[in-house]
Amino acid sequence: MCLAAVGPAIAAPSSVVLSCAVAYLPQRSTWVREVRIDWDKKAVRRLRIDGVEPYGFSLLPGGVMTAIDNERIQIDLVARQWQSDFRGQATGQGRCETVPG
Repeated sequence: MCLAAVGPAIAAPSSVVLSCAVAYLPQRSTWVREVRIDWDKKAVRRLRIDGVEPYGFSLLPGGVMTAIDNERIQIDLVARQWQSDFRGQATGQGRCETVPG
């Protein structure tokens, strides 16, 4: 996983907060989703989306994949993109930006 793409050196416990503007279809609605990733020098320790910690997550070469309720979520940390789907009933795509602070 390339956390260097979203934050400074990973020497000490650290975190990054992303704000993702996600457009959902077919509803044609846009929601701003907050993603927080906490890590130390060895591993990602915690993932939260909109303050909710999913039961589990998988690390991908450039990002993370998880699910909350019926939404399957994939976040590309290098391209800073969000993709999700609700088991084929709806989809979401959007761009993510690092929240300063």
